Amino acid sequence: MPIKQTLHKGLVPVHIFTDDIHHAALQQLINISKLPIVHPHVAAMPDVHVGIGATVGSVIPTRAAVIPAAVGVDIGCGMNAVRTTLTASQLPDNLARLRSAIEASIPVGFEQHEFNKVRGSAHARVGRPLNDRLDRIVAKHKGIMKMQNKFAQTWICQIGTLGGGNHFIEICLDEDQRVWVMLHSGSRGIGNVIGRYFISAARKDMMRHKINLPDKDLAYFSEGSEWFDDYVDAVEWAQDYALINRSEMMRRVLAVLTQQLPAFKLDGEAINCHHNYVAREMHGNEHLFITRKGAISAREGELGIIPGSMGAKSYIVRGKGNPESFCSCSHGAGRRMSRSEAKQRFNRFDLADQTAGIECRKDGGVVDEIPAAYKDIDQVMAHQTDLVDVVHTLRQVICVKG
Repeated sequence: MPIKQTLHKGLVPVHIFTDDIHHAALQQLINISKLPIVHPHVAAMPDVHVGIGATVGSVIPTRAAVIPAAVGVDIGCGMNAVRTTLTASQLPDNLARLRSAIEASIPVGFEQHEFNKVRGSAHARVGRPLNDRLDRIVAKHKGIMKMQNKFAQTWICQIGTLGGGNHFIEICLDEDQRVWVMLHSGSRGIGNVIGRYFISAARKDMMRHKINLPDKDLAYFSEGSEWFDDYVDAVEWAQDYALINRSEMMRRVLAVLTQQLPAFKLDGEAINCHHNYVAREMHGNEHLFITRKGAISAREGELGIIPGSMGAKSYIVRGKGNPESFCSCSHGAGRRMSRSEAKQRFNRFDLADQTAGIECRKDGGVVDEIPAAYKDIDQVMAHQTDLVDVVHTLRQVICVKG
């Protein structure tokens, strides 16, 4: 389906690939389009919904500038998926033991690995290439360290941890009953700290230069300014950390499957994609910074992952390289209601009904992740046939949440 609507209320147009959008999200997109650094247009994906400052599900191209709040605080958050040679018939009838084993190997929620157990281990060595880069960042911005207790230990201990919210680990089956492992997480506490630190700095910088903004959370750093290079270095560090975090989690999940299930191999390409990040890209013969706030890259032939909610289908897709979306597509179903509204409207019994047949938590602690709090993933996919082709359709049988 092509672009559903285009807004002309700012300095540049806003192309929206859905007609299912809240008025507050529309206003956020208009605000973004009023920034002088945005060019040549803004794109909104089918899962678009209200965010903090920048709209979730938006693709924001900027000339010689970056907007820290558009990247957000879960820098580098994204997906990783692999297909195995296992089939559904090789999974145990009772999946609870397998879910428990995954949860025992990978800390979820606020939990993390114990420092004394990972210090000097292969686990710690996974993060060693990041050490020197982080030291250089912190040396120039000591405020980052002040924002996180036990800073030197925490980021190492959170490599290979899930976190909470909408982060998850899933065991899925495709249309051929092949077993996939799919997970969703980001740069954990250190990414949050880096994000908040530079968002605050950008606001202060705008005030100091007396630059009026349609929303204070759209404060930006211009190329050549005091903060620009340091933010770009820090956000690239956090994006690399997020990749390592997901890779370590995937390694641990596969180790659990190796212990619990018949012998298997990985089959096909591992897919790894950010959906909260900024990248330097060429579009229309122009070098731009492309910020994907809840969107993934979908260049022609590029594989990506679009997950549904914890009770819905997910999709492995191949990009079409649509220039109107800056070669992007949605990053998931997108929330239909806030977490607080979901908790008010639903209870654990509703959650159990909506996740019937899936081995997962069904308690009040994850009611805000109930499928009904999200848009219909099939409708989201129907609105982006110009952006991607579906390669595989997955349904989860196990879902681990924080």
